[in-house]
Amino acid sequence: MPADIPAPTATTDEAPHPRFAVGVLAFCGVVVAVMQTIVVPLLPHIPALTGATPAAASWLVTVTLLTGAVFTPVLGRVGDMYGKRRVLVASLVVLVVGSVLCAVSSHIGVLITGRALQGAALAVVPLGISILRDELPPERVLSAVALMSSTLGIGAAVGLPVAALVVENFDWHTMFWVSGVIGVIDIVLVLWCVPESPLRTRGRFDAVGALGLSGALVCLLLAVTQGADWGWTSARTVGLLVAAVVVALVWGAYELRVPTPMVDLRVSARPAVLLTNVAALLIGFAFYANSLVTAQMVQEPKATGYGLGASLVVSGLCLLPGGVMMVALSPVSARISAKYGPKASLALAAGVIAAGYVVRYFTSHSLWLIIAGATVVASGTAIAYSALPALVMRGVPVSETGAANGLNTLMRSIGQAFCSATVAAVLAHITFLVGGRTAPTLHAYQVVFLIAAGAALAALLVTLCLPGGRTPTPGTVEESRNAPGDRKDGVRTMPIQEGA
Repeated sequence: MPADIPAPTATTDEAPHPRFAVGVLAFCGVVVAVMQTIVVPLLPHIPALTGATPAAASWLVTVTLLTGAVFTPVLGRVGDMYGKRRVLVASLVVLVVGSVLCAVSSHIGVLITGRALQGAALAVVPLGISILRDELPPERVLSAVALMSSTLGIGAAVGLPVAALVVENFDWHTMFWVSGVIGVIDIVLVLWCVPESPLRTRGRFDAVGALGLSGALVCLLLAVTQGADWGWTSARTVGLLVAAVVVALVWGAYELRVPTPMVDLRVSARPAVLLTNVAALLIGFAFYANSLVTAQMVQEPKATGYGLGASLVVSGLCLLPGGVMMVALSPVSARISAKYGPKASLALAAGVIAAGYVVRYFTSHSLWLIIAGATVVASGTAIAYSALPALVMRGVPVSETGAANGLNTLMRSIGQAFCSATVAAVLAHITFLVGGRTAPTLHAYQVVFLIAAGAALAALLVTLCLPGGRTPTPGTVEESRNAPGDRKDGVRTMPIQEGA
């Protein structure tokens, strides 16, 4: 057995104002989520602004997806072992550094590096969920976690219109300076208001497992995000997909043999956890289609017969009501989960998302109806993103909260990557000539809506297969909070003094 990390049982010193922790952590989550979408309105202008090729410019989005996918589960595990607040602050520092790099340079290489650092900060969301689970009384956990999880969608809805306003009215470096300043404010607020969790996982960090997981994810996501440009049957794409499978199999075999694995596959294979992660992937796919096509669709010229010729700012604002609904519905989802169980919440959410795409299929000519359909989809996403961490926490011991929620967040990101590739393929192949340019047909957008609705219905079917009931799984938040020294699935959790 590896040597244990020292685990004194002294009580952790609380931050001065822990009652503000929920709001501070949610604000951090929104800021991090905004960073994921902030460059999207800027992408068409990057080649002219930096001298880069369009292919190089696309890496400003791709690299954040890659680093976010790799670091989210890894840093979640590190937080479980060495202190969640400590790792969360380190993630915010990385976000600030990345923002400053993007703010001071117009070189595409520096910009890609800065964006890679910003993507790594996505781990803030699962770390925040873990802190809230450890620190809050049971009756407050569901509502707080619901809000924290929903920040991923809220930030995406807010980021596009904000970035569009900056691009149209200010120097484009301004948004990175602003994000850097807000990141510093986040760090100060976390240090002031958020206590360090006293619960830590004993053991050694599984560095080999982290490298194996990272390698498999990089191969998979590179193939998915670049397959359209490289060709889906090209040697590079196929080789990466094969490599992803081989590395994943070797990694899985290794993880089953180590005492404290990077990802506890035995726990992850439980139906309650496995099916929740599959549902997360499908929900991530269904949600992201809404963000990808709404802004593009309303910007299409009126000559297409369906486009509205809207400006960049107006197209971004179409998603803002959805962001507002995500904030409003987070506590509603928590109440549904508390009364009927998070399984019922997730099933309801998947049905609402599918209904939203049905609305979108038949209402593609009116701006207000487009906004209404997009808001319905966002409303379902809010309920889903609130229910997913609650389901995860019912299936894993408290010592693995950070890693498990990191993995669930990763599955949403993978779903978004597959959605991006699917939407790009559909809109690129179902086209017609209008005004001397090639544009997607209305049918192309409708096909996207049908595929996204299908993903939501698949998530509904998966959810219905989840184990029922509202009784917490042994070793989860209610039990582990009262018995921190008990062994849960072979892993001991102990209160640990800050600085140990």
